[in-house]
Amino acid sequence: MWTEARIKELVERQRRFFRSGKTLDLDWRLEQLRRLKSAVLAREREIEAALAADLGRAPMEAYFCDVGPVVMEINEAIHGLRRWAKPETRFSGLACFPSTVTKVYKQPYGVSLIISPFNFPFYLSLAVLAAAIAGGNTAVIKASSKSAHSTELLKKLIADTFPEDFAALVDGGHEVAELCLAQRFDKIFYTGSPRVGVRVMEAAAKHLTPVTLELGGENGNWAIVRKDADLRDAARKIVFFKLLNAGQICINVNQVAVAEEAAEPFLAALREELLRQIGADPLHNPEYPCLITEAAWERCAAEAERYRDRILCGGAGEKESRKYAPTLIYPVRIDEPLVRHELFAPLLPVVPFKDAEIDALLETVAEREHGLALYVFTRDLNWARKVMSTQQYGGGCVNEVCLHLMAKGAPFGGVGHSGMGSYHGEWGFREFTHPATVLYGRTRFNLSLREHPYTGKGAELKMKLLRLFER
Repeated sequence: MWTEARIKELVERQRRFFRSGKTLDLDWRLEQLRRLKSAVLAREREIEAALAADLGRAPMEAYFCDVGPVVMEINEAIHGLRRWAKPETRFSGLACFPSTVTKVYKQPYGVSLIISPFNFPFYLSLAVLAAAIAGGNTAVIKASSKSAHSTELLKKLIADTFPEDFAALVDGGHEVAELCLAQRFDKIFYTGSPRVGVRVMEAAAKHLTPVTLELGGENGNWAIVRKDADLRDAARKIVFFKLLNAGQICINVNQVAVAEEAAEPFLAALREELLRQIGADPLHNPEYPCLITEAAWERCAAEAERYRDRILCGGAGEKESRKYAPTLIYPVRIDEPLVRHELFAPLLPVVPFKDAEIDALLETVAEREHGLALYVFTRDLNWARKVMSTQQYGGGCVNEVCLHLMAKGAPFGGVGHSGMGSYHGEWGFREFTHPATVLYGRTRFNLSLREHPYTGKGAELKMKLLRLFER
């Protein structure tokens, strides 16, 4: 049982361990990353079983979404760490003459708190842990109580791999999370909802602790299908993504906007793809995931019931198994409540728009809170480039879904209500380190430009040189 005193003592122990300087050694960090990778691979079957118990995941989906991405993240850190951590040398500029050499050192923050969610319990805790380790930090992980089987396995995995002084997992509900947030950490990394993200920032502000937030976004993520899009390809990819983890993904397609001119064939393609990919009876397909809790199932069912008269397919579920069928809802107006919040469920509202009025659609999307992802489907790549370079969102794809999350060497993060900060690869290392600038001064040939007196003999020359150097 985690108490305030026990958590405080854990944080203090980790702070003492960090101050010992052991985590500063790059060879030591690399060894911990290798240990973490070995621990994940050794428990692959156990991870599959835990994800099946919590979320009804099939083994392949478990590997694709949790095991494989963690291994990728660790491998990237192992291969890149020495390069990332190398101090950078900069020319100081003439204003600093004769001290022309400046170094930028990548310093770890210290003791970090990682708060992870239920939907990808291994990936969204261990991939963040890998970034924290690469940066030279210790870590306390607060895992979700909703994914109980996964959290229990994570607790064993961490305990068997690392001493508590370096990395530890804290389990429990919201009250335990509050106990963690009451402590003074040096870095907090939270993945979850905007509502809780606000609470995390409030707690961090008391200690002026830097925070990274990876949030789902208040209004959900849009997929926009133009009339010139490859409709079958778009439907295939959107259906795949909506089935994945039963829609419980922060970057999932929350709603689709489709050009009226292409709506009927697109909807037909969606129905065909649902049948092809998950079958006529998804509720009894062992590969189809379930919702995380009974309360989540009830919210999904109630949301669908409010739009019962517009359900094209799906709209049924089994409370006992917590499964709810993938459900197409059409037509939905852009101002309706269903497309004004994140669904986190296998419901797919489809909003028709006139293709000639695409700018008005984009304006409405831009007026709402920024999504974590944006997906556009079109053959007009010039238009797509313009949209993706001018809209505000976390990340996204053109004629694809979700794979930007797995792009090596690229950052992943949100903006506004979908988060702040980025990670993955070197960006994760940066998120867990502070770039400290150090100028190396010279003791000879120093100029007196900055020194008093500022008037009298030589003042005019000083000013001319300052104007020359500071430009």
